[in-house]
Amino acid sequence: MKRRIHFGSVLFPLLILCFSSCSAFYLPGLAPVSFCEEGKDVDDCQKEIQLYVNRLDSVESVLPYEYDVFPFCKDDHEKRPTENLGQVLFGERIESSPYKFFFNKKVDCQPVCTTNFKKGDKADIAKLDFLKMGMQLNYQHHWIIDNMPVTWCYDVEDGQKYCNPGFPIGCLVTSDGRVKDACVINAEFNKKNTFYVFNHVDIQITYHSGAAEGWTGARLVGATLEPKSIKHADEKNTNCGEGTSPMEVPGEFSNDVSIVYTYSVSFVENNNIKWASRWDYILVSMPHTNIQWFSIMNSLVIVLFLSGMVAMIMLRTLHKDIGKNSVHYDAQEESGWKQVHGDVFRPPRKGMLLSVFLGQGTQIFIMTFITLFLACLGFLSPANRGALMTCAVVLWVLLGTPAGYVSARLYKTFGGEKWKTNVLLTALLCPGIVFADFFLMNLILWVEGSSAAIPFGTLVAILALWFGISVPLTFIGAYFGFKKPQPVRTNQIPRQIPEQSFFTKPIPGIVMGGILPFGCIFIQLFFILNSIWSHQMYYMFGFLFLVFIILLITCSEATILLCYFHLCAEDYHWWWRSFLTSGFTAVYLFIYAVHYFFSKLQIIGAASTILYFGYTMIMVLIFFLFTGFFGLFFNFFIFFYIF
Repeated sequence: MKRRIHFGSVLFPLLILCFSSCSAFYLPGLAPVSFCEEGKDVDDCQKEIQLYVNRLDSVESVLPYEYDVFPFCKDDHEKRPTENLGQVLFGERIESSPYKFFFNKKVDCQPVCTTNFKKGDKADIAKLDFLKMGMQLNYQHHWIIDNMPVTWCYDVEDGQKYCNPGFPIGCLVTSDGRVKDACVINAEFNKKNTFYVFNHVDIQITYHSGAAEGWTGARLVGATLEPKSIKHADEKNTNCGEGTSPMEVPGEFSNDVSIVYTYSVSFVENNNIKWASRWDYILVSMPHTNIQWFSIMNSLVIVLFLSGMVAMIMLRTLHKDIGKNSVHYDAQEESGWKQVHGDVFRPPRKGMLLSVFLGQGTQIFIMTFITLFLACLGFLSPANRGALMTCAVVLWVLLGTPAGYVSARLYKTFGGEKWKTNVLLTALLCPGIVFADFFLMNLILWVEGSSAAIPFGTLVAILALWFGISVPLTFIGAYFGFKKPQPVRTNQIPRQIPEQSFFTKPIPGIVMGGILPFGCIFIQLFFILNSIWSHQMYYMFGFLFLVFIILLITCSEATILLCYFHLCAEDYHWWWRSFLTSGFTAVYLFIYAVHYFFSKLQIIGAASTILYFGYTMIMVLIFFLFTGFFGLFFNFFIFFYIF
């Protein structure tokens, strides 16, 4: 299988990668392509329309496959656009197709190629079995015209139309007569134990003419298709009209099979659709859009109300206690949290590990914040494939300095002296766990022959970015962190902690602390998981950024509230408790991911199941680090201010 990524665009130099990503950002009105009819010699105006094909994926399997793996028609002069790092990590494999046509030139029932499967040929048997597997698991084509997905639009409930950015390669009627997936669209798909191949597509391209607006040519604003199953006699005798029978592939390979692939193209002018808003018809038709808006707004109101209540309680209580403390401090009338002022900054157990977690959490938090902010502004839209992941990886590599600084500063606050161990663990521990998990998942993908398997050169490039840039930057940050003086002192003799009630013990508080933050993200989490595992398009980054900010607020306020109650019970062990209280949200995320797997997905097979939970563990670890970081970070500054 062919996999190309320019090693230099990943490793040399890193800034070129940033600027190459930025130059491809999809902004409305930026760099449209004009098309003209064949025979008109106009500068900067293309005649031929190239249709590209991407990987094929399925909601029943985590394993995507390249287009060339299936026995489809191949392009004799195959071209592959340069893939950025994000596309390779996501397993996108874009290549040219044999479907070529000219602007505004109608094509009817044009043959592309014929694929033959002979009964006695082992290679043909294997190819046909693989094609049947793809139809059985409902694998979907993903075609691209002018950097825009070719969609299959069909009617759903309540007369609404849903535009799917993919269409199936075929469907199946089982041996017991059960009609699966897309076979419901045609009553002729009714033979038991029979596969029906969608070997013909009617493509309709909508364009906006520039004649009325003073620019030359036309711009494509829509591309839809309708898949059909048609049995042709041969390439020279194709018939795509009425009265044709479907292309059947028997479940048992008893005779030779020949599949003729054809296509038709038509063009429609629509000057009401602007080029800048040509994705709207796809996004508006996404399922549950109205429900998502209502649910998110409802969640925001609830979370903001609860956050306001928590903030009001904290401010009033602390203001009252601090007021009493300032009046009666000389009389030594201390009670509750004021009695532990000499022990509240006492170093915790496993301070090295906590400082490492906090350093990594800093790196992930800043990376996530900047990435979501850029996506919110429209710089990382779905039109720029791979830009989101590329931006995240580049930011993570460049943010080694704040990670090393925060980790070293906190470790010195704890009185630690093994600074070399601290820096190495900050640079290697959590990224090493993620890379090991990722590498194992990649081995499974490689064994299964999936297009999502990362090429060896890309793995070397990622390691080079990690050890060549991120690790040195972590050492630089740690150098400045260790130069800072220790900010606080504690009593020489630790204070005795009284017997704690059930609710002030660590575990109940930690378990309860993650409920409120999870409550503000689970709606968005559903749509994010849909975009990852059900291959739906995610585009509401504005809401996601707002939910991200509310998540940080709720993490910090829930942590402060619970740790304040623990200090009132004269328990000053708050370091790990504050980190784990907000970080426990990741446990709820994992539980929800398990629920989503069993209730929403149709994934079958051991490899797909292992891949799902393997990638989920990476998500959970990253989420644990940055939520735990923010809970402890905000708690530290509040307690530093109070005490």
